[in-house]
Amino acid sequence: MRCGLIGAGIGTSLSPALHEEEGRRQGLDLTYELFDTADPHGLRSVLDEAERAGFAGVNITHPFKQRVIELVDDLSQQARAIGAVNTVVFRGGRRQGHNTDAYGFAAAYQSKVSGNVVQLGAGGAGAATAHVLRGMDAIEHLTVVDPDRGRREKLISRGLSVVGPDDLPAVMRTADGLVNATPVGMKEHPGMPLAPELLHRGLWVVDIVYMPVVTPLLAAARDRGLRATGGTAMCAYQAAAAFELLTGRTPDTARMLRHLDAVLACKGAPDAPVAPHGKDH
Repeated sequence: MRCGLIGAGIGTSLSPALHEEEGRRQGLDLTYELFDTADPHGLRSVLDEAERAGFAGVNITHPFKQRVIELVDDLSQQARAIGAVNTVVFRGGRRQGHNTDAYGFAAAYQSKVSGNVVQLGAGGAGAATAHVLRGMDAIEHLTVVDPDRGRREKLISRGLSVVGPDDLPAVMRTADGLVNATPVGMKEHPGMPLAPELLHRGLWVVDIVYMPVVTPLLAAARDRGLRATGGTAMCAYQAAAAFELLTGRTPDTARMLRHLDAVLACKGAPDAPVAPHGKDH
């Protein structure tokens, strides 16, 4: 069974380790390949190549989660509602688009977020996290901040409160929590997604970037004594949901979390997630 990941700057992705190890535990001869490209025209050719080669499907990451929609035949109800796809399954000559980011975000952060939330980013990942946040009972208000007018208008049309970067200082003053759903903080997109002085006392912070495990945003938040959580658990949960779609096998999510812990420990990464006991997917 062949699976893969299409995206830009994905050389450090942990997806191959997660999928291949769970496949081995399930008795599958599963390989997971990386297709590293930033070329929007390359997306179509890579999808065509993978389908011709008999892949079960592929995961999709930055910057293609919204662009890939026009290249699939069918969309799951959730992917259609979110407006983004991160898993494409090849089945019966058709391409089925799904979104497992929403499940991954909810599973990882459901108990960690509340109040008045500011989210940075309205791209593919941001569309999924915003979809989840606005459905959470503990969230009083959600404001999404993004520099791209087209992306802002898409989320506004879905009933969300969305503003541009100029309004960020004002909305941060009344925020209880911050979610970074941009790629800023990754090795390929270094730096902070906002000025550190906007991280005020009492704020909680979630950064869905998972490599590096401790991003500049997390480090700055923790230096200020804030409760700050990274993206490694979300990575494992969304991977578990994608594994089930691609293979038709129910994964042991707790085992995938433990394997993620082990991989990160081997890399010398601090603050790896603590895997729960038993199955939870």
